Amino acid sequence: MINGYQSEILKIYESIREEEEKALKERRNKIEISLPEVLNLERAIGKLCIELSISAFKDIENREKHLETLRRQITDLRVQKSELLVSHGYTVDYLDLHYRCPKCKDTGFITRERCSCYKQKLVQIHYRDSDLNELIKTNNFDNFNFEYYSSRREGDEHESPRKNIEKISSKCMNYIKEFNFTKENFLFFGSSGTGKTFLSNCIAKELLDKGYLVVYRTVEELVSNLKKIKFENDDSLEELLINCDLLIIDDLGTEQINEFSKTEFFNFLNKKLLKEKKMIISTNYTLEQLMRRYSERIYSRLLGNFSLCKFYGDDIRIKKNLSKAR
Repeated sequence: MINGYQSEILKIYESIREEEEKALKERRNKIEISLPEVLNLERAIGKLCIELSISAFKDIENREKHLETLRRQITDLRVQKSELLVSHGYTVDYLDLHYRCPKCKDTGFITRERCSCYKQKLVQIHYRDSDLNELIKTNNFDNFNFEYYSSRREGDEHESPRKNIEKISSKCMNYIKEFNFTKENFLFFGSSGTGKTFLSNCIAKELLDKGYLVVYRTVEELVSNLKKIKFENDDSLEELLINCDLLIIDDLGTEQINEFSKTEFFNFLNKKLLKEKKMIISTNYTLEQLMRRYSERIYSRLLGNFSLCKFYGDDIRIKKNLSKAR
C-alpha cells in the first residue's frame, strides 16, 4: 500500500464514527422531546443490567432465580421500548449506534485482519490519485467503437481487423465476468494505435467499478518503482504492485534496457506469476522483437504464462484526428 494511504483511510473511519455518533445524539435529542418515555425505559433497562452484573457475583439466596427474574424484566422492558418506538413511526434500532459496516463496526479491521470495506476505501483513494482516474473517463466500453477497425482482411492476417478485435473484446468481457475465478494474464501486442491501451483501460474501469484494486504503470514507471523498492526498501510500494488485483503494464519495450532493468523486471514478473497475481502487459513490439530485446527467461514467461492477443489494423489515433480536421 502506498505511503500515506493507511493514515488517510484510518481518518476516513474516524470521520465515519464521529458522524454516526453525532447522528445518534441528534436522534436521542429528538426522542427526548417527542417521546421521553422511551428514554425512561432505557434508563430502567440500564439500572437492571447493572444489578444483573453485580448480582451474578453476589452470594445471595436463590441467586439463579433472582438473576432469571432480572433477565425477564430486562427483556420485557426492551420489548416495551421497541413497541413504543415502532408505534410512533420509528425503527426498532433508532436509538442504536448505526454502523456503515457492521462487520468491523467502522474500524476497518476484524481482529487484526483488514475488513473488506477497508479494501474498498483503498481502491477509491488509489483510483482518485492514479492516472487511471483521468484515462477511463474516455477510455471505457461506452466509447469503444468497432467501426474504427476495417472489415477487410489485410496482408497475411487470416481475419479482418474488426473480426479480430471483436474476438479479443469478447474474451476481455468474459475475463471481467470471471475475474474472481480466473488466473489468466494477457499480453496485448501489435502496431501502435490499434487499441491495446484503450482496451486495457476499459478492463480497468469495469474492474474498479466492481471494487477490485487495479494499478496502472507504464513500463518506465514500473522500472522506476522497482528502483525505489530495491534501494529505498519501499515495502508499501512493493505490496501495492505485487498484491493488487490487476496490474496493467503499458508500453513494454520503451524502457531503457540495462542489467538492472532486465534483472529486476524478471524477478518482479516471476514473483507475480508465482503468486498468481494477474497482469495485462501491452507492447508495440512483435513477438520476434520481444525475443530479441529481452532475455530468454523473460520472453519464456511472456509467451508461456500470458494469453497472446495480437492487435492490428489502421492507427485509430490518426483516424480520429483526421475526422476532427474535416
